[in-house]
Amino acid sequence: MKLDILVLAVHPDDAELGCSGTIAKHIALGKKVGIIDFTRGELGTRGSAEIRDEEAADSAKILGIHARENLRFRDGFFTNDEEHRLAIIKMIRKYQPEIILTNALHDRHPDHGRAGDLSNDACFLSGLPKIHTEIDGVAQEAWRPRLILQYIQDRYIEPDIIIDITPFIQTKIDSIKAFKTQFFNPDHEEQETYISSPEFFDSVIGRAREFGKSIGATYGEGFTSRKLLGVNDLFNLS
Repeated sequence: MKLDILVLAVHPDDAELGCSGTIAKHIALGKKVGIIDFTRGELGTRGSAEIRDEEAADSAKILGIHARENLRFRDGFFTNDEEHRLAIIKMIRKYQPEIILTNALHDRHPDHGRAGDLSNDACFLSGLPKIHTEIDGVAQEAWRPRLILQYIQDRYIEPDIIIDITPFIQTKIDSIKAFKTQFFNPDHEEQETYISSPEFFDSVIGRAREFGKSIGATYGEGFTSRKLLGVNDLFNLS
């Protein structure tokens, strides 16, 4: 299946927190979108890898995405090396996305920035025909996405672009809440964590309001780009 957008996320729920409004918006526009989670989030204080698998599947249904896979990298200890790059290259070549959305340039969680670098390197290498990969014994063709954007996570980073997600804010909220063990749940009895507080959830919505306000909308999601972005028509800018 060829996808229009492929989201690369180191932990289940990173895509939901960072860009689920953008995902939902583009699906509504008729685009095909998928998510590749690198790890199962097994180091998370609450829940378990098996529970997070179920939560990721529930969120995928809410978002209506067309594919979701998990590479089962080692949470917290994966590296930006040949083995991990090749695993991601296989996914890029399998789905041939035009656009990649991936983890933040840097963030509170050290996995996030490392995953962003890993994704960026894999996207470039995926376009080199002399790097051989195959799935089920079938050789893959080289493929390089035309655009790579990195969503903004816990720490504030000045965005290069902001997407208006106002009509899809409830979908974003619902997709995040699908991870019932991770975020605020008054009925949950596990140990409280940084992300399980009501204040953290409020900050996610507050960030969306802040980005929305910056472009004259109610809610937005921000992204950074490692290269300059061009426009074809000044009259199509928001």
